[in-house]
Amino acid sequence: MSGASSSELLKIADAHVRCGEWQQAIPFFQASLAIDGAQPDAWFNLAWAQRAVRSFDDALQSYQQAIDRGVSHPEEAHVNRAAILSDHLDSPQRALAELEAASRANPFFVPALLNLGNLYEDLGESDLAGAAYGRALDVHPGNGRAHARIAMIDLAVDQSAGVVDRLRKALDRTTTLEDRAEVLFALGTALDNAADYDDAFQAFEAANWIARSIAPQRYDPIAQEDLVDRLIAAYPADRPLSVGGSSLNAPIFVCGMFRSGSTLLEQILGRHSAVRCGGELEAIPALAGRLLPYPEAAAALSAEQASALRAEYLKIVPATGIMTDKRCDNFLHIGLIKTLFPESKIVHARRNALDTFLSIYFLHFGEAITYGNDLSEILHFYRQYLRLMAHWHRVFSVDIIDFDYDHLVAEPDKAIFDLIGALGLPWEDRCLVAGSSANVVRTASAWQVRYPVHRRSSGRWQRYRHHLEGVVTALAQMEEDFASRPTNAC
Repeated sequence: MSGASSSELLKIADAHVRCGEWQQAIPFFQASLAIDGAQPDAWFNLAWAQRAVRSFDDALQSYQQAIDRGVSHPEEAHVNRAAILSDHLDSPQRALAELEAASRANPFFVPALLNLGNLYEDLGESDLAGAAYGRALDVHPGNGRAHARIAMIDLAVDQSAGVVDRLRKALDRTTTLEDRAEVLFALGTALDNAADYDDAFQAFEAANWIARSIAPQRYDPIAQEDLVDRLIAAYPADRPLSVGGSSLNAPIFVCGMFRSGSTLLEQILGRHSAVRCGGELEAIPALAGRLLPYPEAAAALSAEQASALRAEYLKIVPATGIMTDKRCDNFLHIGLIKTLFPESKIVHARRNALDTFLSIYFLHFGEAITYGNDLSEILHFYRQYLRLMAHWHRVFSVDIIDFDYDHLVAEPDKAIFDLIGALGLPWEDRCLVAGSSANVVRTASAWQVRYPVHRRSSGRWQRYRHHLEGVVTALAQMEEDFASRPTNAC
């Protein structure tokens, strides 16, 4: 870097960014800013790179520098600061302040208003969330996300009258396919709530058809099968387990299929005085993404490398108590998890397969789940999930605790008592009391889990039986192949 000008260093940094080489870009941004610190865009781009490599405190400082030095769109920097504070640093109140600052900087910046509404939903503040989404509609009357979220809040707080009619009118206001899909998913939910199941399924089919048509990436069944094959090969049953050391505060990892009851499960665990809810953390997938080729590189970690990764993960763990990590698709990374945390327990959330399929199909995941918009692709993904979980059970045996959602809703006291005992935690009566924990809920189930356990979602697929005949037949054949179940279920 010696002798290079500030602009030359920026060009090198930008070239690394274009290639997704965030770590390599950072020193060039820093060197350029050391020469000329009055470059707000460079501070913003440095912050972006620091966030990409999970240097969250540094990213916060760099975004603030961009704001202080007059970046042209300060609202974007405030929204990025809010995302870091909320998603990674467990500071929702500071995140709220950043989003309000973004709205003051630009009252017409819809992403700030949508994020504000979402964060208020996480906090259980339905009125404030609705008001934020309403402000977004004042700016953009056709915004599908705002219409959908207001409808979902109304359904959750039992103000469903008129929701279906409002959503049908909202369809006429949408201007993009994404907005139309958002409203159709919400309309399907409202019709399901009104027991109009045929029209509900028709709305969900239309929503998923649009979502598939605009998805930037489609589900690749061959790639998924190959990944599962490689995971099974990388972690054979006779593999030595202890690599990463031990810790009294190793997290409890909750995983399984999406929409399998994992959020409710985590909230139940969070009622225990020793447990802190971490939510859907991206730490394990982020670490896995750096170990290339994955999973072979992860399986070949030395004790020193594993300890370093373990220490990096533990930076997000509270000083006291046991944290839960509820990232559902961490079932793909159980081998890595047990390498870093040999003493950790894995709670495997399970639910009736057809209820799980419908719940995925009825929810708008956006780009997060590539298989969610097609029932045949959900079925294929589920088969690979069963195959991999059967392998993990063989490898890690008693450290994987199966927890069945349908057992929970049928016999909640027994299911919860058995789970707490399986985790080796002392029993506390508060574990049976809904609402005894005050956790932020960052999930599509944010409103459902705030109420006592109920049976309304168990067996839900029966209402749609005649729409699912092909799926039911295919699933029955599949389950014959996986008839044997682990004995350590609770």
